[in-house]
Amino acid sequence: MKSTGIVREVDRAGRIVLPIELRRTLEIEENDSLEIFTEDNMIILRRYEPACIFCGNAKDVVPYKGRNICPDCIENLMKRL
Repeated sequence: MKSTGIVREVDRAGRIVLPIELRRTLEIEENDSLEIFTEDNMIILRRYEPACIFCGNAKDVVPYKGRNICPDCIENLMKRL
């Protein structure tokens, strides 16, 4: 893991601000969604990419009834019908 040397305080509402330099470097735009993970005593932020509920593939997913399904899994499901 690489340290940026950037330190930010958490405000009363529990928010932190991601510095513009960091957002530019990581190409994080306004209204982008970030996924939040924890590991040991770390908080990890990652750009959210919707993934298939069956296989986890994030490429070309199609939303269906609030869930995401990839083309390969759609094809496999169609074969079963």
